[in-house]
Order: sequence, then structure tokens, then C-alpha cells
Amino acid sequence: MDHEQNEDDRGKNLPPPADLQRKLSEQRNRPIFLEYRIPTMTEDMARNAFLSFVNSKCCYGNKAAGELVIQDLKQLTVYRYRLETFHESRLSEWTFQPFTNNLVDGPQNGASPRLWDIKVQAPPMFQDDTKKFRVPHSSLVKMRCVTGSGARHRAKQQKRCQMRSGTGRKRKNKVFEFVSEHQLNFPGELLSKVNGENVFKDENILVYPIIDFPIPQISLASQRAIMEHNAAFTTSSRILQQRQTIELIPITEVHYLYAGKTYLYYVYGLENKVYALDYPERYCCGCTII
Repeated sequence: MDHEQNEDDRGKNLPPPADLQRKLSEQRNRPIFLEYRIPTMTEDMARNAFLSFVNSKCCYGNKAAGELVIQDLKQLTVYRYRLETFHESRLSEWTFQPFTNNLVDGPQNGASPRLWDIKVQAPPMFQDDTKKFRVPHSSLVKMRCVTGSGARHRAKQQKRCQMRSGTGRKRKNKVFEFVSEHQLNFPGELLSKVNGENVFKDENILVYPIIDFPIPQISLASQRAIMEHNAAFTTSSRILQQRQTIELIPITEVHYLYAGKTYLYYVYGLENKVYALDYPERYCCGCTII
């Protein structure tokens, strides 16, 4: 803790020095466009994915899934953009404990380091982490009145207490996510729960906006995300690392015929998850459908 710090700043997030972020971001890795192929969906794959989905539902009969006639497979692609910003904030506050004649690491041993100069072991990137640690040379011994009323009573209750300046370091991963527009009767939030084919990766202390991706919505999302994250964190915390990725999420729209009627379901993600708009053999068996 900088011993010249204003007492009013205790208990607040302290911004890092202005030049710290610039020094950390001087070295950069080049963004990578990855080779990929759009997974091909066959009738057998679509049927097997649907059977697995139906068998996982206690209120679905599997006869329709086994006897359906697939009429059409429409393969579609959706792009998912993500920006992750791993940032660190530091908070300074006093802690108190009874004084027991132990050695006091106070200003007599030297000046306290600035909050952001204290070395702390780095956790794995993009994983939330909170640590508390002592600030060297910040301890003091002071008198304070604990309880009681009246000067005589107060004098008896006075104790010597050791004040030690401490700080907390909190590292959190903030995620911005955007999925490109699609004309599907499909809940968009489901796409956040599956894997896609990686097509682009950029990881640096600070990343630059994407400006030349073939899907303009993705480039605009990258520009907006980086602007929002940098504005939110550069004045109150230190950005340790940013990572932006683009994934291609395969979606297959399956039209099928059963008992003279047409139905529809979707197979999506590399895991071949299924979302069914309707199913001809749904029964109530006292279970909860999720």
C-alpha cells in the first residue's frame, strides 16, 4: 500500500498506473484464421440424433422416431462471436487484530509498495479468482476505545490494537457473445450451450476489432464488444488478457413425414443436439419435461 494514499480511498477499487496497460500490450500474437470444413449431415446421422433425443424424454414414444420418413435436409450455418476479457481489480482496506507484543512490520522497515507493484502469483487465464494479501510495511499500533461510557470507564477499556493494511485482488472473466442473425424458429440461447467449428482466434493483452470478416454482423459485434469492455475496465481495473473467437455452428433443418403429417426438428452443434418443434408421440406420464 502506498503510504501516501488518501484514507478516503480505502475500501475502493484502485485503478492501475496509466502506463501499466500500455507496457503490457506492446508484444502481440498474430490473429489466426483456422482451416475448417462445414460438417455434412446425412439422413442416418439426423435419424440417430433424433432417436437419442426421443429416448432421453420419458414422455416421448420412440415409434415415430424409428418410422419417420425424412423428406428434406436443409443445412445452415450460424456464426458465434465471443470476446472474453480477463481483468484484475485491487481493493485496499484496513484489518484489525489485538496487539500481542509481536513484531510490527511498519513504516520503520521501509516504504510500502504501491498497490499495483505488489507481485501476486497469476492464476490460470480466464478463470475467476479472488485472493487477499498483506501490504508490506503497513502495520501500525493504535489506541482505541472499545466499549463503556464516562471518561474513567473508557480509560479502563482502552486497548492497544494492531492495524494492518491489506488488499484484495479479484480476477474475473467477462464474456460478450453474439450470434449472427438467422431465419429459424429456434431459441437462440440454445446455441450458447453447444460447440462449433473454430474459424478464427485472436488472444492478446488487448485485441483489435475485426474489420474484414465476410459476415458484417460479426465485424460490428467485435467492434462493439471491444469498445464496451475497454471502456468498462481500463479506468477501474487492469486487463490481463483478451480472447476473441469466431465459431461456425452447424444447424440442419429436418423435415419428415409420419402418419400422413409433416413435422420439423433441428440438429445443431458439433454434438448433434436436437430441438423439436413438435413430436407426434408425446404422452403424459407424471414427469417434468425440460
